[in-house]
Amino acid sequence: MKPARQPIDGVLLLNKPVGITSNAALQKAKWLLNAKKAGHTGTLDPFADGLLPLCFGEATKFSAYLLDADKHYRAVQQLGTTTTTGDPEGDVLSTRDVTASCDDIRAVLPSFRGEIEQIPPMHSALKHQGRPLYEYARAGIEIDRPPRKVTIRSLEMIECAPPRVLLDVQCSAGTYIRTLAQDIGAELGCGAYLTALTRTAVAGFKLEQAHTLAELEALDLEQRRALLLPADCLVAHLPAITLEAVDAEALCQGRCVTYPSAQAGLTRVYTAAHTFLGLAQAEAGQLVPRRLINTQQQA
Repeated sequence: MKPARQPIDGVLLLNKPVGITSNAALQKAKWLLNAKKAGHTGTLDPFADGLLPLCFGEATKFSAYLLDADKHYRAVQQLGTTTTTGDPEGDVLSTRDVTASCDDIRAVLPSFRGEIEQIPPMHSALKHQGRPLYEYARAGIEIDRPPRKVTIRSLEMIECAPPRVLLDVQCSAGTYIRTLAQDIGAELGCGAYLTALTRTAVAGFKLEQAHTLAELEALDLEQRRALLLPADCLVAHLPAITLEAVDAEALCQGRCVTYPSAQAGLTRVYTAAHTFLGLAQAEAGQLVPRRLINTQQQA
């Protein structure tokens, strides 16, 4: 008999394998941890692998901070071929000879660094009139998509053996690496698609810290849960303050607390015993509750 679910709060850094959806990976990890409440922090396509931070229990309240964080990828680009999806899951649209040299490829990369515009792919989860774009794509319906601004903070060619090119990309949230590969191929005049994609970092988390589903399966429940990082790791970039017991209780009850020395903006809040309470907005000499931990909530 499966044991009764116990409260569980924290973050699991998962190394998602190729071949399953992010939600399938989440549900598997949720089952292995015997958790009730769970969510991920930005999907990876089934053909992609790599770092997928998963949130459990109270940590799900802070998942948005990773959704909006920078991402880092290693991407394998195949020049000379285009597909309907921009990745291996689509049908081939065209094939062309590749005459571009490594120097030619290197020369076009600077135009894709910095703030650029991308047209989101039809095969994506972006919504149009309440339905994801991929549903329209599967029905053969093309939806007009306005370009969106994204930021490519770093774009380097790691390996070059045309038609295969390995790229290292650091980018803002909302960037489609499939679209980036397609646009580079179009600029070279031969087209391109992604054959592989690995997410190597999210914010300050690295793939080297992540655990595979196979590793989790080899452990018992207590050992699996010991791998969880605390919920406040998701907001470690924010300043922190410590409250005395009376003020901590007041904040947890939803009341504002006087704190003249707090830096204006969002801040992490802790008790004197280093217990994470959540986030408060510091303004006009006060702390206003924003997103607080509910210690009574079951995970």
